[in-house]
Amino acid sequence: MSEYQYYEFQAIDRPLTKDELDGVRALSSRATISATHFVNEYHYGDFRGDERKLMEQVYDAHLYFANWGSRRLMLRLPTALLPARGAKPYCTEDALTCWTRNGHLLLDFSYETEDGGEWDFETSFTLASFTTLRTELGAGDLRPLYLAWLAALTRWELEEDVDENEYTSTVEPPVPAGLARLTGPQQALADFLHVDPHLLTAAARASGAAPSQVIDKDAIAAWIRTLPPHEKDTLLLNAALGTAPQPGPALLARHRAASRGTAEPSTATRRRSAAELLDAAYEVRSEHTRQQEQARAQARRAEQLARESHLDRLAENTQQAWQDITHLIGQKQPGPYNAAVTLLRDLREVHDRAGTPEEFARRLRELREQHRGKSSLMRRLTDAGLTPRRDD
Repeated sequence: MSEYQYYEFQAIDRPLTKDELDGVRALSSRATISATHFVNEYHYGDFRGDERKLMEQVYDAHLYFANWGSRRLMLRLPTALLPARGAKPYCTEDALTCWTRNGHLLLDFSYETEDGGEWDFETSFTLASFTTLRTELGAGDLRPLYLAWLAALTRWELEEDVDENEYTSTVEPPVPAGLARLTGPQQALADFLHVDPHLLTAAARASGAAPSQVIDKDAIAAWIRTLPPHEKDTLLLNAALGTAPQPGPALLARHRAASRGTAEPSTATRRRSAAELLDAAYEVRSEHTRQQEQARAQARRAEQLARESHLDRLAENTQQAWQDITHLIGQKQPGPYNAAVTLLRDLREVHDRAGTPEEFARRLRELREQHRGKSSLMRRLTDAGLTPRRDD
């Protein structure tokens, strides 16, 4: 299998300066580069840049994946929107790390597979599927962070050398609201990190309903009027000069926090151990399997009933069925030949049910004798097992 790697970066809060752009262009001669975007695919070789440093210095989002199974998503947002202390409870070595640099929080979501071989050439990702996560996190929605913790637990369960006591002693981080109804970008992240859907369902049982994202224009206008004039002047100046991120997300987050309408996790809910969550996921998985088996059994019963009904109707007028077969064969075309063979197989079953297999065998011999010169038809009859029995 040939090598494949995909790198994409995006600047969201501000475009790159000329010097920054020149520095990025020096890292790759084949990449598509603009003041806000970088994308390149590698079928050999590797990216010469340092993804971590580029994120710390100029970019706000980064996506990487390779055909041996490695995946990485990095997001940068101001600590004013999400301080490190809000993200650290969700960090785990296998799926999410975070650190701060120059007033920004950097989140590094990752997925590594040991065996490779999982590559699906029909599957690809683009950074646009994930960039809205920055806005959600900035507004206080911590579901993306909890999904990363679940991704780590999903992989942890597959390891063979984990002591059972570790599962019992490890406790989940605060559970954010709305896990039962993820946003589109959040579902994309869950898929990207291979979160076990049954584990997610089990975890969502302790998650309340997501708060409404509808903005009350009058309420936020009244709240903005209460802000100190010098603060509003600073926000407008920074927005005009482009020296700071757009103030909208930060203001919305502050307003929601002030009105207690954020999606912050509830501290009153009892935190579950990893063992409890895995046991609950096993129950969800077992129930899902039982429902699938039940649905398949119902489908088989419905199919059998439909089959019986079809044969009953056919048995009411077998003579018409034989005439239809003659008409189909007379068209001397592949499609009608196939339909005739299907009808013959149904008639054989009708005669078997009626206890008259000899009658069917006799008419089949006559039909084969009459049309023995039609090699295509004869081949279809033989392939379908429609040959006279030796004792007929």
